[in-house]
Amino acid sequence: MKKENLKILVIRFSSIGDIIYTTPVVRALKQQLPGAEIHFLTKKSFSFMFNHNPYVDRLHLLKDKLSDTIKDLKAEKYDYVIDLHNSLRSAMVKVALGVKSSTYKKERIKKVLAIRFKINKIEPVHLVDRYFKAVKFLGVANDQQPIDYFLAGDYQVEHLLPESHHKGYVAFIIGATHFTKRMPNEKVISICRSLQKPVVLLGGKDVEENGRIIQQGAGAHVVSTCGKISMNESVFLVKQADKVIGFDTGLTHISEAFNKDLVSIWGSTVPELLGVQPYLVSNHYEAGVELPCRPCSKFGLPKCPLGHFKCMHDIDEASIVAFANRD
Repeated sequence: MKKENLKILVIRFSSIGDIIYTTPVVRALKQQLPGAEIHFLTKKSFSFMFNHNPYVDRLHLLKDKLSDTIKDLKAEKYDYVIDLHNSLRSAMVKVALGVKSSTYKKERIKKVLAIRFKINKIEPVHLVDRYFKAVKFLGVANDQQPIDYFLAGDYQVEHLLPESHHKGYVAFIIGATHFTKRMPNEKVISICRSLQKPVVLLGGKDVEENGRIIQQGAGAHVVSTCGKISMNESVFLVKQADKVIGFDTGLTHISEAFNKDLVSIWGSTVPELLGVQPYLVSNHYEAGVELPCRPCSKFGLPKCPLGHFKCMHDIDEASIVAFANRD
């Protein structure tokens, strides 16, 4: 099998957490295959994750019409396609290109059994290692290095945060797409009140009001940037933080690239089911509770199906505070 000067297309359309875990595979392909040219196909909204990645030679963005995307990709004449999404759309791309391909296995049936019937047959293998199975045939192996996020830009803490936060802070990521991934505001307020260092709340426009409520309720040492700064500015603040606390959301997963002491908070989702537990982070604490109803979904829900939301309400705040406050 030819293993030099290969031209390879890697596919992963979404979302932030799933895409960030493809970066070790991209790095290994580039470093372990002499002369390899690595292209990546994703959605436009996630292009920022690869704009400065030195292991990606060309970034392709999904167009409104899949046929237009396929037309562009055909002109590239790839040797292989590595499908790390495994969807109908990625399958259509593979068929249209007509070259050798390998696909990440999602274990859909096992996930249904685990969520609906609480029959868990899924091995707690990280998503990164699940992805690597798709490139094993090329002789590419996991280099056991962290995920990559290459941050470009002249950002400064002094320009983004008040003076009270210039000498160190805890980054608390309160953004998450679905309600059942978010800890209730009153619990976040309680945790923030007990933290010894200043706190920076991070998240998008969707949690801007949450940030305002938490900042107002927790005290002057808490500052919310939710909905006020860009994604890369948020990543920068995570990179500069002393500790990170976060829900199951993209920015929390990105923080793993910087090997920060991390508390990851899990509500309706279970990290081992999807293989998204913190990856190669030296010090981390997973906050969650065992319940017969958990997990109730793969990606989170707009409300608790049973109405009690115990998966978040019953999380031990003291353990989170103790981890975040330790030297």
